[in-house]
Amino acid sequence: MRNQQFAIRPTAPAQALDELHMIHFLDDTNQTLTTPSQLLWDFYDRSWPEFTTDQRVSQQLHNLMATPDRDGADFLSQHDAVPVTVFYNLALQRLGFTVGDDFDLADPLVAMAKIQLPVSDHQAANFTMAELKQAWYLLLTTHTKNGQSFLDHLTTHGYFAPFLHDAAVTKPLIFNGKAQAVFDTTQLIREVVYVESPQDTDHDGKRDLLKAEILRPAETAAGLKVPVLYTASPYNQGTNDEAGDQMMHDVNVPLTPQEPNHLTREDVLAEPDTTPIPAPRPVTTSTTTATESFARESSYTLNDYFLARGFAIVYAAGIGTLDSDGLRTTGDPEETTSTIAIIEWLAGNRTAFTSREATQAIPAWWSNHAIAMTGRSYLGTLATAAATTGVAGLKTVISEAAISNWYDYYRDGGLVVAPGGFPGEDADVLAEETFSRQLQAGDYHRIQAKWQADLAAITSGQDRTTGSYNRFWDARNYLKNAKNIKADLLLVHGLNDWNVKPRNVNNLWNAVRDLPVTKKLILHQGQHIYINAFRSIDYTDIVNLWLTHELLDVDNQAETLLPNVIIQDNVQPETWHSYEDWDAPTNPVTTLNLQPEELVATTNAPLKAAVSFNDQLPDAQYQAYTHDVTSWQRDLLNDDSPLKGHRLRFKSAVLTKDQVLDGKPTITLEVAVNQPVGLLSFQLVDYGEAKRLGVSPTPLRVSLDEGFHWREDSLREFQTTAPTPWKMITKGHRNLQNRTNAYQIDELKPNQFYRLRVTLQPTHYRLLAGHQLGLVIYATDFGMTVRGNQDLQYSINLEHAALELPHLAE
Repeated sequence: MRNQQFAIRPTAPAQALDELHMIHFLDDTNQTLTTPSQLLWDFYDRSWPEFTTDQRVSQQLHNLMATPDRDGADFLSQHDAVPVTVFYNLALQRLGFTVGDDFDLADPLVAMAKIQLPVSDHQAANFTMAELKQAWYLLLTTHTKNGQSFLDHLTTHGYFAPFLHDAAVTKPLIFNGKAQAVFDTTQLIREVVYVESPQDTDHDGKRDLLKAEILRPAETAAGLKVPVLYTASPYNQGTNDEAGDQMMHDVNVPLTPQEPNHLTREDVLAEPDTTPIPAPRPVTTSTTTATESFARESSYTLNDYFLARGFAIVYAAGIGTLDSDGLRTTGDPEETTSTIAIIEWLAGNRTAFTSREATQAIPAWWSNHAIAMTGRSYLGTLATAAATTGVAGLKTVISEAAISNWYDYYRDGGLVVAPGGFPGEDADVLAEETFSRQLQAGDYHRIQAKWQADLAAITSGQDRTTGSYNRFWDARNYLKNAKNIKADLLLVHGLNDWNVKPRNVNNLWNAVRDLPVTKKLILHQGQHIYINAFRSIDYTDIVNLWLTHELLDVDNQAETLLPNVIIQDNVQPETWHSYEDWDAPTNPVTTLNLQPEELVATTNAPLKAAVSFNDQLPDAQYQAYTHDVTSWQRDLLNDDSPLKGHRLRFKSAVLTKDQVLDGKPTITLEVAVNQPVGLLSFQLVDYGEAKRLGVSPTPLRVSLDEGFHWREDSLREFQTTAPTPWKMITKGHRNLQNRTNAYQIDELKPNQFYRLRVTLQPTHYRLLAGHQLGLVIYATDFGMTVRGNQDLQYSINLEHAALELPHLAE
């Protein structure tokens, strides 16, 4: 295994000693010890809080080997000095590594280097007393084999249990720039409030009330002000999965010709909503005591981790969900308004009530007015939306796999394109699935007619007939408002996420590149997942360092210590690299021309020839692919394929050296089709037999406690698959009637060549020497586009066909 820790804060020796005192590894009782071996024994004694007698601690040290022939207890009891090798032999075992399998007792520093664990500074073969204290400090920050810092591991065994109710302990407690788990999760305060949002989406003449569930430390009852992690999750109060399934749209339909238009960008700008907002409810009484609680929230493991560390957590599902007012709108400004209403209340700028009767107001008096938003997918999307408003109090967002423009989620280049794995889903389906007010029959009876009318408006506005960008989608484009962002950003996305495709994070990253906010980006090799509990990267520590800085105003250098960009390697397992940027405008670009079945350097003269394929399949083959997209993808890329004649494939020469693609590949070509309608799809492919990382992480059968006797997360890691002949790198699509842009419909005359330029989804991918780069051009994408099985004959003019590849400089 390999360990990457980006969040260990370099700490001056004097401060390290202060922090060791603060967490009770140093105190008056061990200041009188005179030898390094006595001190190390004492450190280990304190590191086993579950063992309360000297005999039991001695037994544990006897179970560790200090040298190839001496155990830890024997060595430390018979020697004054602590050799560096002995320290790390014992340390590696305490970190969970196995003698013989993971390291050799004869030279543990070899394993420390291989696993990439930090080694403390030392001047000689033996640690001095001062060096030993610094080495122990660094060890506490070091990750175990199971992906936790050693101090977090000790926390799960009860190290901080005596701190929970000790009035002398300063809370929050900061060690190595990160908040520690010194809050009792068995005494959390759970309460519900109803925030009054400045909108009336169910048109009842009253402002919408939004249910918010709060978990906060018991210490807040005594006056402690705490920061808040807020997760806006439309799924939080339940979903209507069956109703959503019934609404799924048929994708086995033909692409239809559209009447050309000459729309401009101004023609598709969303119009502001000028509907008057009802007056706020009068506030006559106020209280600091909630009147409603809850048993168990739909929790998020990252939030669970921070509950034990003194952060309050707030969950809200938003308009149109169970116990809230309003109607679902799928990502429009109304949903953004409902999202930031919670932030405004947490920051002291909006009213909430203790009940839906709205007779008694309640402030967020326990909040320190510093708020972060967390969440993946729709949750992260609403965090992005909130950030683009510049709302006061929102200090940072941690957006994972988030949408930045809903058009880029449900559409691509004038085509209706499904999020990967969900053909037929659209904005109206998602609205129906999350309209959890349906789960209460009485409430739904009163609101049903209004809901059906609004749902029909969503269906009409999303326009599955053309797939073009319009005012409906413009209203759901957060990128337009990126300039308003004031919160610092930590963005996380999968390079193999074909649900929320990489273009979403790439466009946001490029939009904020020059904004005066701190922004960080983490790209992993997974699909639509979270990376909270991965063994090879200290993601939870990164977030802890980040939030301690952002919400507790601790000067821990998070903004400079953390790399701007961290990207997981697609070849070497458990390897992450740091970069200054992703898809930098200064990246060099290599251009390859298309020739029959080849990608060639531009030094070769363009070939005056055309190549063709037909999109229509025999009915049995077509029906089989509609039910087995995996088989279609395999056949599309394989050498010996039943799809020959239904695709074009071009391969480069065998690469003589590695190359790292970085950014958005672009294809320029001339295309003709035999009917006044057509689409093209593209896949960039790595051809070469190799073991590759799977896009779904493997559970490692290890549960990680988020605190002490608290909730757990499951440790995971990307592992290599059996050898495969290829790997799809990225893809893209375009409606041939949207050649100019996504909102203008162009004329398409049969059998006439038209110039087309298509930008594929952005990537970061290392191609190995000995492999070939492939480009596959086809039409129907059985996993994403409509599947009409039409008799469409496409021709590509190779004289004007090229592939542009941005990459890292050598």
